[in-house]
Amino acid sequence: MISYMLLNCGPGTESEVISEISSISGVDEVNGILGKYDVFVKISADTPDVMELIISQIRRVRAENSHTLPVVYGQGGTVDKEIQN
Repeated sequence: MISYMLLNCGPGTESEVISEISSISGVDEVNGILGKYDVFVKISADTPDVMELIISQIRRVRAENSHTLPVVYGQGGTVDKEIQN
């Protein structure tokens, strides 16, 4: 399973939030971004329960707002191509 999260941080806390999130098991990628959100996180897990645990850990980090985007399989995207190989 793969999910993406978009987070908002308090002003000047992006580096600290990124550092904390990058140490969480299951976080594949975390980057600062520009726009409506401050931080992008890519998460992978073997089961929905593990995914929920990872998301809960990320939400405990000092982020002011978050939005979780679960990947939808079967629509022909990159994830589907990776599974087929």
